[in-house]
Amino acid sequence: MKIGIIGAGYIGGTLARHWVKLGHEVVIANSRGPETLKEVAAETGAKAVTPADAVKGAEVVVVTIPQKAVRDLPKDLFANVPKEVIVIDTGNYYPIRDGALSEIDKGMVESEWVAKLLGRPVIKVFNNIYSKSLLEKGVPKGTPGRIALPVAGDSPEAKAKVLQLVEALGFDAIDAGGIADSWRQQPGTPVYTQDFDAAHVKKALAEADRAQIPSYREKANEGLKQYFASQSKS
Repeated sequence: MKIGIIGAGYIGGTLARHWVKLGHEVVIANSRGPETLKEVAAETGAKAVTPADAVKGAEVVVVTIPQKAVRDLPKDLFANVPKEVIVIDTGNYYPIRDGALSEIDKGMVESEWVAKLLGRPVIKVFNNIYSKSLLEKGVPKGTPGRIALPVAGDSPEAKAKVLQLVEALGFDAIDAGGIADSWRQQPGTPVYTQDFDAAHVKKALAEADRAQIPSYREKANEGLKQYFASQSKS
């Protein structure tokens, strides 16, 4: 399978590394050009390309960039991409990093906002796990305590394929409902960055309270602020 990844950060690089090892043809792009991705390409085995080439001929395209950066992608990026191509959104909204995004602040679900800007439906996954866990903690199916990841999306066919991709990486894949339900796995919610097994993921998704989204977001924002502060001291 050809997989295009737009975004070469921790999640994008980790997915590239895994999928190359699994035998997929992986290309990876960022906003600064392929020449800036030589190290990532060497480490992962993925081919460095432009965003336009990342979507060309791909069966799956992963958009894994800061929320605010979605606005900067070429407006016609998916114009000639067949409708059956799956688009995965791994993004998270952190106002401290992304600035205020008024539509999301007024209640639009993060991945609905991404889909609107891309002009394509998306599947939400890989946003609630740390890259280190994604890199190191995949295990064979049936292993006790196997980490589970929620997968939200509106197309049963697309979601089924993504569920298979998640399972192949060594994680239990949990159908988390439609894209309108994906707020349940966003920053600060009970399932976020907890490395839960399947039973606990389902429980955490069910316990999420939409009325608490502002509190969840503030909690996540504060966590990121503390991370930035620790990085500046190191």
